[in-house]
Amino acid sequence: MMKTKQAPQELLLYLKLSDGVIITDENHIILEVNAQYEQITGFVRESIIGLKAGFLKSNHTPLATYQQLKENLAQGIPWSGVLINRKKSGVLWHSSISITPVQVNETLFFIGVFRELEQLKQGVYISEDQRVETQRELLKVLAISCEIRDPGIEDHLIRVQDLTKQLVEVYQKENSYKLAETYVHNIIHCSILHDIGKAGIPEGILYKPGSLTTFERKIIEMHPLMGNDILKKISTNINHELITSLEVAENIIMYHHEKWNGTGYPNGLKEEEIPFEARLVSIVDVYDALTSRRSYKEAWSVQRAISYLNEQKGIQFDPGLVDLFSELIFNDE
Repeated sequence: MMKTKQAPQELLLYLKLSDGVIITDENHIILEVNAQYEQITGFVRESIIGLKAGFLKSNHTPLATYQQLKENLAQGIPWSGVLINRKKSGVLWHSSISITPVQVNETLFFIGVFRELEQLKQGVYISEDQRVETQRELLKVLAISCEIRDPGIEDHLIRVQDLTKQLVEVYQKENSYKLAETYVHNIIHCSILHDIGKAGIPEGILYKPGSLTTFERKIIEMHPLMGNDILKKISTNINHELITSLEVAENIIMYHHEKWNGTGYPNGLKEEEIPFEARLVSIVDVYDALTSRRSYKEAWSVQRAISYLNEQKGIQFDPGLVDLFSELIFNDE
């Protein structure tokens, strides 16, 4: 059995820190830990010396976090971040850790210094899962509150959000998951806000059963600008640590009525000038509106609605996204 390398004397002073400390060799084999490490993790020193430092990791830390960690350390660059690990008891905990490469006599070592975020005495630590869930619920409440005059609106908003989720996930799969995970979450969560500007439209125009006059149509077409104004007023009082998606929300609210050929509103953007998230939500919103019954119209069949979307490829909608959406809907049928 190969004898475990010992940590050099020069590094042992780090073990006196009040935070948890772990010292490993260049292969991330544990050479030393301090008493605080034992206390936090529940593992005694003698049982883990010689193990890989990652033995206590869980499958809850995003892969992108580990990838960035590995890239930094491979280049000799210190790394800081949050890892979700598992204690000896099986309990998950969030480790705010800094890992620093150190050379001693031309031999590489790594020093990790960490704290258990759940045990911080001041402030409140919110995990990424909790933050995402909080964001989702806050945006849902905001969207429904802005459109509370329409008794059927909540179902419409939830359907739009669900279809947006399905479409962006299909897009990710077809495009080798090129979109950042945070961006994808933001698109899904913010899709529910697309029509909050309709809160500023008079009911007599918004729910008019017949055709709109030119003047009334102009009023309706102001709702993206009204929605953007609502978002900006609210965002001044929002905790931006919880809501990180205001730019995506603004793009969806402002531009989901723009058209691929440049004839939409409010700015007459065309093709890829229109933000991706707005192009995506536009398709989903129109599809759900067509296939839903309203006081002034009957619901279209799925086949008829998809045919309309295909007719509007390259005119109103992004052709590639329409193809993906059509495939998604027919695969679910």
